[in-house]
Amino acid sequence: MDNNYLTILNDEKNRQNKSIVLIASENYASKSVREAQGSIFTNKYAEGYPGARYYGGCEYVDQIENLAISRAKELFGAEHVNVQPHSGAQANMAVYSALFNSPDLIMSLPLDHGGHLTHGSKVNFSGKFYNFKHYEVDRESEQIDYDKLHELAKIFSPKAILSGFTAYPREIDFERMKYICEDVGSLMIVDMAHISGLVAAKLHNDCVKYADVVTSTTHKTLRGPRGGLILSKKEYAKKIDKSVFPGMQGGPMMHTIAAKAVAFQEALSEDFVEYQKLVLKNAKSLASKLAKSGLRIVTGDTDTHMLLVDVSNFNLTGKLAEERLNESGIIVNRNTIPYDVNPPRICSGIRIGTAAISSRGMDEDAISVISECIIQILRNSSDKNIIKEKILSLASKYPILD
Repeated sequence: MDNNYLTILNDEKNRQNKSIVLIASENYASKSVREAQGSIFTNKYAEGYPGARYYGGCEYVDQIENLAISRAKELFGAEHVNVQPHSGAQANMAVYSALFNSPDLIMSLPLDHGGHLTHGSKVNFSGKFYNFKHYEVDRESEQIDYDKLHELAKIFSPKAILSGFTAYPREIDFERMKYICEDVGSLMIVDMAHISGLVAAKLHNDCVKYADVVTSTTHKTLRGPRGGLILSKKEYAKKIDKSVFPGMQGGPMMHTIAAKAVAFQEALSEDFVEYQKLVLKNAKSLASKLAKSGLRIVTGDTDTHMLLVDVSNFNLTGKLAEERLNESGIIVNRNTIPYDVNPPRICSGIRIGTAAISSRGMDEDAISVISECIIQILRNSSDKNIIKEKILSLASKYPILD
């Protein structure tokens, strides 16, 4: 037995159990998902696709991949599904490679307005290899101005318009996005990594029925294993599959695909829908309580699992706010806000998500404690040890690991 490994593993179990995780991109996979990911499927190489592998002995990995595909199709109403991408970033890379040439213009929301690194950031492969032109959120509302986006799309005639974001807390009007794309002759690409659980539960506008291609992670609100997913119309299936393998990846992680199959089945349940309702309720409640205590909520509210909080009126940077909260056991990440005056490593905001705490069963009573602790920590107005004890006591009431 590797004692060093066991020590580190137990330390991480304790950290997760004793912390209040408010990172919007994190969640807790079920025991069934974790068991599938730790299964003997990890031993099998399976380059290719079901029925067309480049290795022998693939009869059962073919079954598990087909099961994951069929469940994802049922969950999202997709015409075609590829479950092999190792991550959301690799799913995006595969889609770009399949559908675009380097000079093709793609419109997206930039990183500092809520987009993702893979949506054309200059430090990322997407911005280095592809031609991105950014639209922005409105300075006053901090939300997408669809009329302005439409005007820009008419000017630039992009090959595709990308929506679905990493730090945008409002519901996206995918029907309007589709209308704009059709009017200017653009493909509609959606990265639903953050909202996939809400989309699956039909608690957010459905992007799958409108978009040509949808990418996603399988963790975050979907609560599966860390991995990627691509959904598309049938006409793009062959190009996308070839781009994933052999274009971007070699052997798929069959143990992760097995875990995806389990997670998709869990997401088809009524319990999952009730869980997503709790996620939304908790986010609304937390936003309201923080706003009443003097913090500015970017866009004024949230429609999703996340809220973006401007901490500058507490005379803090996002970096300092993150550090203070983390020291007390509330885990968040610093985040830029639209038209931020601070550089990305410092920034003016923090991003907060309620998917993980909702998986632990935390509800309105817990939200009251969490919001109170956040305000006390950021104001530096209470004894740190007392706050830590409050957080530890709350966390102990909602254990996460079985």
